[in-house]
Amino acid sequence: MGDPIRIVIVDDQPVVRSGLSAFLLVYDDLELVGEARDGDEARTLCANLQPDVVLMDLVMPRVDGVEATRAVREVCPDVAVVVLTSFPEDDLVRRALEAGATSYLLKTSSSDELAHAIREAHAGRSILAPEAAKVLIRVATQPNPLGYDLTDREREVLQLLAQGLSNNDIADKLVISPTTAKFHVSNILSKLGAETRAEAVALAYQHNLLK
Repeated sequence: MGDPIRIVIVDDQPVVRSGLSAFLLVYDDLELVGEARDGDEARTLCANLQPDVVLMDLVMPRVDGVEATRAVREVCPDVAVVVLTSFPEDDLVRRALEAGATSYLLKTSSSDELAHAIREAHAGRSILAPEAAKVLIRVATQPNPLGYDLTDREREVLQLLAQGLSNNDIADKLVISPTTAKFHVSNILSKLGAETRAEAVALAYQHNLLK
């Protein structure tokens, strides 16, 4: 057996990092060399450690996983980034892969599926969750009207944006964290091609996206 695959975990949730650390101990050919809590830490850590593979969460404070992927690839051009997230939204899949992610898995993946994806990524091959593969096929084969890719949750958030609610108010209303609310708002702006919340609401009215 050759040298183990050196891995950095990037996730803002300590319990997730702990679980992934324990998972890596099971496999002799996988070695955890560092952990980061956000994109800023990930960039610095990867520049110093030069890992083989990065397990990247997407929803994090300060610098999110998409920007972190881009930054990590800048300082470690040869690193393989395996996205591991709870969110299979169309725009997020597309942006993560455009930023340089090699593979895209959901956190519901089994340990063996994740280990396989790490090994494949290290070998230069991509593994996509079925949800992510469907997104790429959909984007490539059919033009769609504005807002087609908004999830049910994002449409709920858009309704609340139209009512003038802040991220914290939206989080309270939907019983989600402010970070998740901010993530949904950012996704909405991106999917509608809007620069501001007000522009997003205006576009939503123009295209009959609001009840």
